[in-house]
Amino acid sequence: MKRAIQMRHRGLAGLLRRLMPGGRSPRFLGGEEGATIVEFAFASTVLMSLLFGLIQTCLAVYCYDFTSQAARDGARYLIVRGAKCTGGAAFGCGAGSTEVQAYLRSENYPALNMNSLTAHAYWYTAAAAPPNMTWTTLCASDTYSATCAVQGNAVKVVVTYPFTLNVPFLQPISISMQNSSQMVISQ
Repeated sequence: MKRAIQMRHRGLAGLLRRLMPGGRSPRFLGGEEGATIVEFAFASTVLMSLLFGLIQTCLAVYCYDFTSQAARDGARYLIVRGAKCTGGAAFGCGAGSTEVQAYLRSENYPALNMNSLTAHAYWYTAAAAPPNMTWTTLCASDTYSATCAVQGNAVKVVVTYPFTLNVPFLQPISISMQNSSQMVISQ
């Protein structure tokens, strides 16, 4: 009985020792010399995947924050370039979606492909007088209209940026980051 218990605890190495001539086990099954390397390979693969996944998630949050900031910058760009703008074409008076998109692409945020950014502008007319001012009626979209870009009306800029989340051992995931900002035209 004691011998049977001892044999059970020896596992595969004990079984092979019994089957081999002379009762000796093969050398590669006798010790644990290479086990540490294998364990390290598995552990480091999991750890590195988690680390790179965390870095990609941080980059996704950065892209979302970037689209939010770009939408605010685009709206600010348009509210000072309304129908009363006196700087002419050199100042960007009469700007539409194309000009806003070019302006936002020139900001050059690090780690992003600015050519992938798209921006669209929408002008809204005021539906009610202050203090209950609302902007519900779409006056124009994408192209500048002097009748819509008047003081008191609103401009809304929608910015979209395609982001690809690349986590090791997973399929790349495409995420469309989109934010918008609406402001009242001041000039």
